[in-house]
Amino acid sequence: MTAGQTIDTKSIADLVKKWDGKRGKLIMILHEIQNHYGYVPREISFELSKLLDTPLARIYEVITFYNYFKLNPPGKHKISVCMGTACYLKGAASLVQEIENVLGIKEGETSNDGLFHFEAVRCIGCCGLAPVMTVDDKVYGKVKKEDIVNIISNYTKGGE
Repeated sequence: MTAGQTIDTKSIADLVKKWDGKRGKLIMILHEIQNHYGYVPREISFELSKLLDTPLARIYEVITFYNYFKLNPPGKHKISVCMGTACYLKGAASLVQEIENVLGIKEGETSNDGLFHFEAVRCIGCCGLAPVMTVDDKVYGKVKKEDIVNIISNYTKGGE
């Protein structure tokens, strides 16, 4: 949600109604919210607390327990570096370090300008191209540390 954007309380109420009486409803509602917004906005957590008559602490307990749920908006572009065995052995750790240096963030964080979210992943499934990184759905293979700035700059200029 962006600043000034209001939550659609009717949609949240409809979502609560959809899962009413079902086991695991809180997790399923949170999944739908995460899938829609890319994270669970704070304002929606407050609204869920009221609609479900559930303490806010319980909602945050679930959100923070499961790695899937995010509390902050995702970046416009998602950068992933494969840390699977083949990629790791071919230097993926140096790619992680270079991306952190270039963007000024750590793995799991979003850049201050909201343009990039960076994560290390277990396997992308392109072992023959190791080391591999992706930006959104585009795969970059045989990446060298020196390639990182050029790859990222393509997305800062709006080129990709």
